[in-house]
Amino acid sequence: MLRRFRKRKSMFIIILISISLFFLWQNNDITVTEINYYNDKIPDGFNGYSIIHISDLHNKSFGKNQEYLLKKVRIAEPDIIVITGDLIDRRKYDLDIAMKFIDGAMKIAPIYYVSGNHEAWSKDYKNISQRLLDYGVKILDDNKVALKEGKHEIEILGLSDPDFLTSNYLEGTDLSKLKEELSKLSDDSTFQILLFHRPELFDLYTDENIDIIFSGHAHGGQFRIPLIGGLVAPDQGLFPKYTSGAYVRNQSTLIVSRGLGNSIIPVRIFNRPEIIKVTLLKK
Repeated sequence: MLRRFRKRKSMFIIILISISLFFLWQNNDITVTEINYYNDKIPDGFNGYSIIHISDLHNKSFGKNQEYLLKKVRIAEPDIIVITGDLIDRRKYDLDIAMKFIDGAMKIAPIYYVSGNHEAWSKDYKNISQRLLDYGVKILDDNKVALKEGKHEIEILGLSDPDFLTSNYLEGTDLSKLKEELSKLSDDSTFQILLFHRPELFDLYTDENIDIIFSGHAHGGQFRIPLIGGLVAPDQGLFPKYTSGAYVRNQSTLIVSRGLGNSIIPVRIFNRPEIIKVTLLKK
C-alpha cells in the first residue's frame, strides 16, 4: 500500500513539473513568424525591405534588460521596427521595463509606434509618449510620415487607439473619430502601411484601400485550439476572427501579431509569444 502511494505521488509530481515546464515554455519562448508580402505597388527601392512587428509587450521581461527579445530582433536585421500598442499593462504598470526594450531596439533600427488601449487607460500617456520621443521613437497617433529609399517613397501612418475616448471595456469602442482620421491619412496613389492596435476593424481599413495593416490586441486568442484557432479576444469575444497571421481582402492585407505579454489572463496555451518579420517584395 505504501509503495503504491509513493508511486502515485511520484507520478503526480512528474506530471505537475511537466505541466509547469510546458507553461513556462509557452509563455517565454519567443517565436519569429516570417511573412513575404507581395504587391506591385511597392517601389523598386523598397523591394526586399524588412519590417519587424512588435505588439502587446505588456511590460513583460524577456531576460536581463530584454536581451532575449532584443537578440531575436537583432538577428532579423530589420530596416524598421513597428510597434502596435500595449507596451505597458495598466494593471501592473512598469514603464521602465518597456523602455529597456525601446532603448535596445532603437540601436537596431528606427521605431514607429502607435498607442494601444492600455496606454489609453494608463492615465500616464503624456509621460509614456514623452519617454518614447526622448529615445527617438516616431509616434504616429493620427499622423503619417514618408519613408524614403533613394528616389523612392512609401508612407507609414497610424491611428490613435479609440479607448482614449472611453475608460473600460464595458463602454465598448468609440469609433466616432476613426473613419474621419483614416480618410484624411489614406492615399490610394501611394503604397501605404497602417499601424493600428485593433484587428477587429478590418472593414474600416479595406474601405480606404490601405495596402498593409499591422495590428495586435487579440493576444492570439490567448488559448489556441489546434486546427481551430484562438479561443477568446478583446472586442471579438469567443472564437475571434482575427487573431494571428495574414488576412487578405480586396487589396488590403491585415497582419495580426499574437503579441508577447499577457494581461487579464496570465498564461498562454499553444500560443507562444511572437514577433513578426515582414519582407516587402515587388511582384
